[in-house]
Amino acid sequence: MTDGAHRPLRADARRNREKILTAAVRVFTTQGLDTQMERIAQEAGVGSATLYRNFPTREALVEAVYRNEVAHLCDAAPALLARQSPAEALRAWTRLFLDYVTAKYGMIDALRAIAATGDNPYGHSRELIQAAIGSLMDACAAAGAIRTDIGPTDLAAALEGIALTSAGAEHRQQAERLLDLTLDGLTVRP
Repeated sequence: MTDGAHRPLRADARRNREKILTAAVRVFTTQGLDTQMERIAQEAGVGSATLYRNFPTREALVEAVYRNEVAHLCDAAPALLARQSPAEALRAWTRLFLDYVTAKYGMIDALRAIAATGDNPYGHSRELIQAAIGSLMDACAAAGAIRTDIGPTDLAAALEGIALTSAGAEHRQQAERLLDLTLDGLTVRP
């Protein structure tokens, strides 16, 4: 992570930035985007000046939170594959995808407003997520755990559909059942 002058952030500055992003996801998801920025600083355990030094506007914070959530989601794929079987890693990652979508929908109006100004908060997120899904599916296919006639774009579309209908916390159990149904449909049967 670098600041505007492209110098590396000190370790404490990186920690503060990460604490702010983590707190912002939690606060935006539970309390909405109209939450006072000072509430996010308090939740993160930093001063308001630290928050505004990192994110001078609400829009800058929302965009950074979104990009950070995408990065965490995509970075989870290789980490899960290192610890679990490919099929277990794919199943675990789909649960993380639900968490990501729940956070994203909590910020959707702000992300649309940012996009309306000409900035693209989504950037390459679709491609990054498709690549993460692809790596998980490739590992599953190599292990003989899933069908090979379904590609990452198909699974991404199914996950997005589940997320659209079941993104809220109140629908989490239904969403997980739909994920299980989708993943069971991918499974190779002896």
